[in-house]
Amino acid sequence: MLPDNNVIVNTHFPEINIMNCNMKKLSLLLTVIFVQQFSVKSEIYNLDLKKSIGIAKEKSFNMLSLLQDFKIAEFNLKSATSRLKTHIDLSFVVPNYSNTVEAYKTNNSFTYYQNKSLMYGGNLFITQPLPTDGKIYLNTGLSNENLYYFDNRHPRLYSTFGLEQPLNALYGYNEVKSTLKLAELAYESSKKKLKREELNLIYQVSNSFYNLLSVQKGAELARLDFERQKEAFDISQNKYKAGLIKEVDALQMEVDLAESQNNYNLAVVNQGSALNEFKQLIGINFSDSIALNGELKYDVVIIDPEKAVEYAFKNRLEIREQEISVEQNKLNIKKEKSAGMIQSSLNLSFGKEGVSDQAINTSISSSYRNSYSDLLNRAPSYGIGFTVKVPILDGGESRAKVNAAESALKQSQLRKEDVERGIEREVRNLVADLNSSLKRLQLLEKNVTVAEKSFEITRQRFSDGDIDSQSLALERNRLNTAYNSHLRAYINYQLMLADIMRKTFYDFQTNQPIK
Repeated sequence: MLPDNNVIVNTHFPEINIMNCNMKKLSLLLTVIFVQQFSVKSEIYNLDLKKSIGIAKEKSFNMLSLLQDFKIAEFNLKSATSRLKTHIDLSFVVPNYSNTVEAYKTNNSFTYYQNKSLMYGGNLFITQPLPTDGKIYLNTGLSNENLYYFDNRHPRLYSTFGLEQPLNALYGYNEVKSTLKLAELAYESSKKKLKREELNLIYQVSNSFYNLLSVQKGAELARLDFERQKEAFDISQNKYKAGLIKEVDALQMEVDLAESQNNYNLAVVNQGSALNEFKQLIGINFSDSIALNGELKYDVVIIDPEKAVEYAFKNRLEIREQEISVEQNKLNIKKEKSAGMIQSSLNLSFGKEGVSDQAINTSISSSYRNSYSDLLNRAPSYGIGFTVKVPILDGGESRAKVNAAESALKQSQLRKEDVERGIEREVRNLVADLNSSLKRLQLLEKNVTVAEKSFEITRQRFSDGDIDSQSLALERNRLNTAYNSHLRAYINYQLMLADIMRKTFYDFQTNQPIK
């Protein structure tokens, strides 16, 4: 593990006079890091990939934002379904007082008077929407108006029951059902989008995790390379003092050591940058410390391309989005056709009303009793209405709109087919690359073992004086190349597993669908 402002490590730097300047810079960096760690309250996270993904799901900005999008769709669906529930509204006039100048005509003149009035009352309106786009309603209430100039009051009681039904909704476009259907589709789309973005987040975290691991391993390799180079430098100095090698070889080892030290310092800085990016992605504080589990373990996963394509067709949001677009366009066609049809509506109402004209000094209770008696004795009021609107000539506007909607539907169907073909190609190529990556990873594991043995033999031969420093440097570069190639192959394989999971909504490592 390498030194960094948020990585827990134990590192000892050898004393090298020729590297004094670089060591001072690094010491200054570590001092700043030390002060920062103890000046800011922080947490320590021991992370592997699974734990990193779990933290990101809870704390990352992307997931928190997506959860709000999902809630928006959920509430929109609730709003749409609530349209079919009973609505009750209660209103009051408490009170409405006016004092105005009024006029009335008597013979050939006008008489003006000060009209003072006071009105108060309440109204209850109950509406029950119908799946047929109509509604049943009940409107009931009472009111009273005091006219002070005429010294009387007018209490009123009323109740009306009615039905409003657009008949074209029965054979044409039903707005209530269509709105509910669109809300359900939007909710389903948001739900799948949330799952897709969750898988995208898993891939992003995996990518960032393995990038950090790569930088960390690169820094470890740089440290090992520095230690090997320091050992070789010490051997070359002893040989030079004993007159066994030329001065140019000793100087070359000194240059190689300086380069190795510089590479190590750069690796430490790069690790800090990668670590901060990783913290931002998973949503933890920059002052928190992270200890990564850097074991390069992996599962051998062989994927059947036919099975992968099947799961992709079943689960991919892009396909469902196109299916939703097709359904939306079908509803739009129905709506445009309905606009050109005969429009008709039926309205029914039945009600009772009671009124009375009382002296203003009559008690309010007596006034309402008189109005109630009038309500019982008065004949009910009712109404029946049937309206029809017949489109005769619109210059082809309706037909053009229908044709445009049908073309949009055809376009959606073609786009759906193209998306399916693109997804199939993408998944098949990814499975082939994954299987090839696994074989390469297994091969490079063997190369690392061979390179390590070869380097140990070469280092011993250099110590015995059988080869020069150039041969040792060449073998060291081969070992570093083997390490780096194996690390890249491992990371590439793990990222492909994460990618195939987000592309199919199926975890082939555990053989379980993503729920």
